Amino acid sequence: MNVFWAVLWKDLVSEWRSRDRVVSMLVFSALVVLVLQFALPADAGRRLQGGVAGLLWVAYVFAGVLGLNRAFALELENEALSGLALAPADRGFLFLGKAIANALLLGVVQAATALVFALFFDVSLAPVAPGFALVAALGALGISSMGTLFAALAVRTRQREVMLPLLLLPVLVPVLFGAVRATSGLLSDGTLQAAPLQLLAVTDAVYLIVSFVLFEFVLDE
Repeated sequence: MNVFWAVLWKDLVSEWRSRDRVVSMLVFSALVVLVLQFALPADAGRRLQGGVAGLLWVAYVFAGVLGLNRAFALELENEALSGLALAPADRGFLFLGKAIANALLLGVVQAATALVFALFFDVSLAPVAPGFALVAALGALGISSMGTLFAALAVRTRQREVMLPLLLLPVLVPVLFGAVRATSGLLSDGTLQAAPLQLLAVTDAVYLIVSFVLFEFVLDE
């Protein structure tokens, strides 16, 4: 567990000092929301309500992929990734530290993007803020768990910017399905449906367990 806290603290402090990942993710997600807003009628948010939830999660996923592509950038320099692999601890805890840090950073981006989304699409998120925060947190955990595993797998490849989305996006279908359905229910009638929430929770648990086990072999490649 000491390794988990050390990796988590290192990633958060490094990002706090540079802020390059969070800023780039924020700008990118805001631009995605802006482009999508131009593609729809001016009153689409009010008319469609829950139907625009998918657009919000498109911005989240694209921003998440952008940030995950930089998740192992520091470790790749000066062969620090090899140093992580040689750490005298279960490599699964290395994964957990990276995954939780990625999820927290994505959560910050989600909160800011939600404000931009509510402004551009005239959607009120304040009445459903607690439920939306829960759905966003579960979605961020699902994206970050498999995203961290695939980012470690793709970081040593020549085309890692292309490889990561090719590996990650098909696997995120259950996460997106549950997150979009849960968010749509919140925006349309203000209720948090149990079925998509359960799908998110189960998918997150499976992804975390699988990634925790497989990370041992990914660092050896």
